[in-house]
Amino acid sequence: MVFQNKTIIITGASSGIGKALAIACLKQGARVALCARNVDKLKEAFHSFDKNNLLLQAADVSKEEDCSSFVDAVVRKWGSIDVLVNNAGISMRALFEDADLSVIRNLMDINFWGTVYMSKFALPQIRQSKGIICGISSIAGYRGLPARTGYSASKFAMQGFLEALRTELLRTGVHVMWVSPGFTASNIRNTALSASGAAQKETPLEEEKLMSAEECAHRILQAMQNRKRTFVMTFQGKLAVWLNKLIPAFVDKKVYDVFLKESNSPLLKYENK
Repeated sequence: MVFQNKTIIITGASSGIGKALAIACLKQGARVALCARNVDKLKEAFHSFDKNNLLLQAADVSKEEDCSSFVDAVVRKWGSIDVLVNNAGISMRALFEDADLSVIRNLMDINFWGTVYMSKFALPQIRQSKGIICGISSIAGYRGLPARTGYSASKFAMQGFLEALRTELLRTGVHVMWVSPGFTASNIRNTALSASGAAQKETPLEEEKLMSAEECAHRILQAMQNRKRTFVMTFQGKLAVWLNKLIPAFVDKKVYDVFLKESNSPLLKYENK
């Protein structure tokens, strides 16, 4: 059990991939620190686990002081940090033309700045342990997606930050990586922000046909164990990344067509003119 007796921080762990990662790590015998904006959901999800190996704290990763306080609590409880998984994130579905700028700012604050804050405060401990900093990214970090301008921008920014950080730390023993799941059954699309910043409360995908959060978590832990540089999780994702490098104009058209076909596509606005 590679993560047994390791101290692991996972942000945004009340549902989806974060929750599945946390459960898998706890079952391996890790000490797991979890944060989410709603601590009651965390308590409900993890009430049956050994409290000696678990730390739950309310934290909004878009707030620098929350991130600092969370990391401090982990160090006080266990004295070390071996792995940081920057998982907390939100999405959006709205045309840039229609979206309030606060929506874009909110996505950058959580998806990008949350990663920066947590990495900054955890880094001294991870330097000591020669541990891992991992970001949960997306194909949207390689290829901009229509009606997801803020989401794509935040994931591009996350990947650029982590790549630069990895290069800085190349000879320190710290491993920096990101993983890009494909479409995974989770709550992120239901909570994706609309043009006004309200939760969508619907998903354009058939969630039951998607990869489970548990399978996704299993693959992420394997990638961390093997200290992969990057990990694009699906064939479809790998194909999108490579085609976007080779024939980007063609991919522009294909991506547009794919997202035009989704349920209640925002792109219909441009088709009906």
